[in-house]
Amino acid sequence: MTTTIEDCHRALERLSGNLAGANGDVHRAAAVDRSLSCRITDLDVTFTARLTDSRIEDVTAVLGPPPERAQIRLSMTGDDLIALVDGELNFAKAWGSGRLKLEAGFRDLLRLRSLL
Repeated sequence: MTTTIEDCHRALERLSGNLAGANGDVHRAAAVDRSLSCRITDLDVTFTARLTDSRIEDVTAVLGPPPERAQIRLSMTGDDLIALVDGELNFAKAWGSGRLKLEAGFRDLLRLRSLL
């Protein structure tokens, strides 16, 4: 599968909708106000955004690494992003195997653990 920047942008929009429609622990975990970056390694692009009130807002694509360090940082291939959003790839398994990298402060990791 050849994933494009547009495919990844649409996947992030779907993820935002999924988070906004979630209930319980998932909704509470995503109900923060944090800067977010998602580096797509195979496309050499980084999406920057804000995670606010269980939504991913203000998504912008920049070529190369992110211009500034986000509070929550993800890194993966475009195919893995789409597979995660589509439910074909388990987040915890992808993280544990190194296919997905997640960097955040300790408090954010504790809060986000319910997403794993």
